[in-house]
Amino acid sequence: MKKLRWAMDSGGFWELDLSTPITLNGQARPVPGDPLPLGLSRGSRLSRFQQIDFFQRFMAMPFIPSFAANRGFLLQRVLSLPIAENWSVMLLGQLYVQRFLSSLRKNKTKHLPDPSWLQSIRRNFIQKSFYALGFCSELFLTPDDTLLISLDAYGDEKVPQKRAVLHHKFLHHNLTMEAAWPGLFVDGDGSYWDVPFSLALDLASATLNSGASYHLFFNNCAGSPKQYEGQHSDELPPPAALLPGFTAKGVVSLKKNIDLWRSEASMQKMVQPYDIFLSNPHISASWILGAVFSAYLGESSTKRQQSCSLRGLKDFDLRAQVSNSAVSVDSFASASLTAQHGNFQRLFLDLTRVHTSFDFPSGSKLLSGLTSVAYSLYNSQVPNVEALQAICPRASLSFQQQMIGPFSFRVDSEIEIDLKKDWYLSVKNPVFAIEHALQVLWSAKAVAWYSPMQREFMVELRFFET
Repeated sequence: MKKLRWAMDSGGFWELDLSTPITLNGQARPVPGDPLPLGLSRGSRLSRFQQIDFFQRFMAMPFIPSFAANRGFLLQRVLSLPIAENWSVMLLGQLYVQRFLSSLRKNKTKHLPDPSWLQSIRRNFIQKSFYALGFCSELFLTPDDTLLISLDAYGDEKVPQKRAVLHHKFLHHNLTMEAAWPGLFVDGDGSYWDVPFSLALDLASATLNSGASYHLFFNNCAGSPKQYEGQHSDELPPPAALLPGFTAKGVVSLKKNIDLWRSEASMQKMVQPYDIFLSNPHISASWILGAVFSAYLGESSTKRQQSCSLRGLKDFDLRAQVSNSAVSVDSFASASLTAQHGNFQRLFLDLTRVHTSFDFPSGSKLLSGLTSVAYSLYNSQVPNVEALQAICPRASLSFQQQMIGPFSFRVDSEIEIDLKKDWYLSVKNPVFAIEHALQVLWSAKAVAWYSPMQREFMVELRFFET
């Protein structure tokens, strides 16, 4: 699936992971340079193993439910094995509930006391195709270095997934190195892809409310990518960026936040807000301007450059290609508006929050569209539909409303602008969620979300996100 874009990370232009229930570790990487559909991107968080362990220990949830279209209803449970103060091991077990029940119904006889039926139940419980097992080892090498090693094995003979991740915190930067075989990726249409081996390095400056920041990303893919299990389509070619080769991407951006209005009214005394980050009514705006430098080496360079141009429009891309390598430079921009009413302290309807954003992922395509439209108007001609489409932003809308106490309802959706259809505006990829704010932790929440388009459901734990 997808998950709500809870944290805006500079307009969503970075290479962020996504949350998904189709794997035991609960995450997948985006196709390098391919903007994710709304709802996919997320920043760093607790591992899936740690989230389930938290739910079991502090929220009295013996099993954590999830749902994936190609796997059905799932139940997960974690066994935590602390080895030392700086080293922990976790085992995650997953049961394919629908497969298990379907097998029971298939073997069920008319006479329930029949011993053969009881034997079929015992056989089902030991049938490995109904289970998946995950192993995760987390070692704190130093206060700033964390090494995570995981192995996901599936009883239905699916290829085991192995990952090794190293996190390092610099004074003003975060470094992540990850190796996965096979690596799971998601493209801009929400389709999943398996790559036999992927190696990634990610260096980002610490997130600031306003000011300059930069982000460096390197990715190497080896082997032929193929669609993930359950998403077969012979007509769909793999994304060019996942073909064997090397991708490097550097982003520099400037962000500015502006408070248009902020409430100065006093809050209720001796009443802690359900979420400290959602306790101040305000109206604020922000904008981001940035530049992207990309380099490609290998099979991905040629096919990727062929897909970057707009038909019938003058090309303003700054790129060069030699043999099996290419470099390109582009820009992007984003503007957003957020309005909040309520302090999230009272029992009913004390939080209403709306967030809307308009993203322009490619400055060169925007310039091509503007130039074509201006030329057509100057010559008293009807502007090209491709040109008009190129200047339309990627719009998104998020709405959150408190229902009762710490529970609130949230929906995020992309607003698609397609001038080739009868209706120019349409709702695309909506994601619905119920949030339970964990008041005792100041700003933490348990989130249950569902994506109708991907038919995925997941329960997650989030900290310090708005």
